Amino acid sequence: MAEDQMHPDLLADTEPATRLPHDPAIAELADHGRQDFLSVVRDYPASSLCWALLAEGSLMAGTEAADIAGYAYARTGYHRGLDALRREGWKGQGPIPWEHLANQGFLRSLWALSVAADRIGEQDEAERCEQFLRDSSESGWQALHTTLIPTDVASPDDPAEEPGPDPEAAPSEDVPEPASGPEDTENPSDEAENDSADADPREDGGNSPESPDDERPAEEEQDRQAEAAQPQG
Repeated sequence: MAEDQMHPDLLADTEPATRLPHDPAIAELADHGRQDFLSVVRDYPASSLCWALLAEGSLMAGTEAADIAGYAYARTGYHRGLDALRREGWKGQGPIPWEHLANQGFLRSLWALSVAADRIGEQDEAERCEQFLRDSSESGWQALHTTLIPTDVASPDDPAEEPGPDPEAAPSEDVPEPASGPEDTENPSDEAENDSADADPREDGGNSPESPDDERPAEEEQDRQAEAAQPQG
């Protein structure tokens, strides 16, 4: 946008300032945050702030479809804000102080509309909306004009903008299961069996075949030798 052509309208300062009434959506958004954001929008469709937030979120995506959606959101918030201003006696000009919290939804919608119009090629509308913002609140323009401009859209190739790992994501299947214990741990029962196999056979109560107590009586041995010496028939 041609920023050097923009200038505050000094005549606008002669009109009484318009301050919108309290917007209950502000407290609801603060309490519920992103989790119930759309439900707050449904409950308070007249809130310019809700539409401004939708527009800003779309414009931050930086795609053509999102820019068009952002334009629609911003225009909705802008017209909702105009309706609210007129109900408060606004005559089409005069200060709309940024410092008054309830005014910020309209002013943010106005700036988002300027940015969105610029992105979709509506240059005249973009400039009119920016001038309208400066005429309504120079401090609002100062707070907003450095945000949501086309050059702020991050390049997809920018490594600084790459999303980091999701801490709530499920673990990868390639991650091995933790080991249950050292692989060389011996089973106590196996160790007992090994000890039994290596035991001195002389300690088994004389039941081993090598035990000297297992010798046959001498007379049985003599009978066996005599039987072997007889000639075979």
